[in-house]
Amino acid sequence: MLPRGLYGRAALILLVPVIALQLVVSVVFIQRHFEDVTRQMILSMSPGLNHLHATAQAAPDTVRARAALEALGRALAIETELPGQPQPSGGKRLFYDLSGRVVVEALYDLVPAMTGVDLATNDRFVRLSMATRHGVLEVVFDRKRVSAAKPHQLLVLMVLTGLLMTLIAYLFLRNQLKPIKRLAAAAEAFGKGRIVPYRPSGATEVRAAGRAFVDMRDRIERQIEQRTMMLSGVSHDLRTPLTRLRLELAMTEDCAEAEAMLSDLSQMERMIDTFLDFARAEALDDPAPCDPADLVRDAAARARAQGGRIIIGPLSGGEVTTLRPLALERALQNLVGNAMRHGTQVRLGLEWRPRHLVFTVEDDGPGIPEARREEAMQPFHRLDAARNQDLGTGVGLGLAIAADIARGHGGELRLGQSPTLGGLRAELAVAR
Repeated sequence: MLPRGLYGRAALILLVPVIALQLVVSVVFIQRHFEDVTRQMILSMSPGLNHLHATAQAAPDTVRARAALEALGRALAIETELPGQPQPSGGKRLFYDLSGRVVVEALYDLVPAMTGVDLATNDRFVRLSMATRHGVLEVVFDRKRVSAAKPHQLLVLMVLTGLLMTLIAYLFLRNQLKPIKRLAAAAEAFGKGRIVPYRPSGATEVRAAGRAFVDMRDRIERQIEQRTMMLSGVSHDLRTPLTRLRLELAMTEDCAEAEAMLSDLSQMERMIDTFLDFARAEALDDPAPCDPADLVRDAAARARAQGGRIIIGPLSGGEVTTLRPLALERALQNLVGNAMRHGTQVRLGLEWRPRHLVFTVEDDGPGIPEARREEAMQPFHRLDAARNQDLGTGVGLGLAIAADIARGHGGELRLGQSPTLGGLRAELAVAR
């Protein structure tokens, strides 16, 4: 139920204490000010009201009672009318009149003769009625005499101050979160095989994390560069003796035996090429803008040139995105070659999703059992029984290379069953 973003959670951390503090202060203020202070003010007002009622009751007739009440009302700053209008029984107040409930309850408690009170007709005055033997005594006096003047000002000031301080705190926290977002963006881009400029900034802890990330990224780049240089040397050193062996076998008189040994040498060269492709999958090229649909068309054209039956599904081309084109081309070639070895028909597709780009390669071969699909993507695993693979056609690195390239693009390789051709369906998902 919590917000998923850092901004949302930070705002929640800011708002919850402020709102809780305002609620507690409001409750205490209302209880102490609206209730205790209001009761004290009505307690000081009630003797005058009771005296008015006693004076009206003691007068022998209505005329003398009205005269006595008028003189007493001038002294107490209270307007009286006898006989007057009866006020609503139980009290009448506006819904937002927070102290009105306390006023009504206190008047009923401290003025026994009161029959009704009206605080809603004119919220600046208190209008109440009391029963006398000469009729209904209507009494009107200023509301300020029983309620604090403008009691909502403190609440309004507290709310406005809380909002202002929350805004200031959020702006400050937003500046503190920017370095974290920049670090996350740089790490995400590096996970997709892209290098974006990044300089550590922000608080001490964020700077430390940023420096650690930069050092880690530099170490990984150095390791990739060193591995690429090492593989170039290994490739040259291995090919030289293989070339000499091929020349020596070419001059051998026993043609049958030489032909078999040449076949073994060709297989060794293919294996070495595959090993090197797997080892330098992350170092094939740098990210560059390209149209993924062109990669699908090129892979299909190469497969057709080798005699494969290739079907291209709907392609939503024309949109350019940043990818490693040579690495993806290698991954597609491996997937297409794998499909051509184990099937007679191959379908290529491309699907644009909100956060990923998905290349699909399907075939009509025997497929791979669901329980062994994870195993099939491991290096040097050959599922001969599952895919009816002939000996010598591969070394178990085709799917592993494709999976490694997908991970280098912040995606993954998923294996399933083709709904149209019935064989294996490989989805190469890369981050956009």
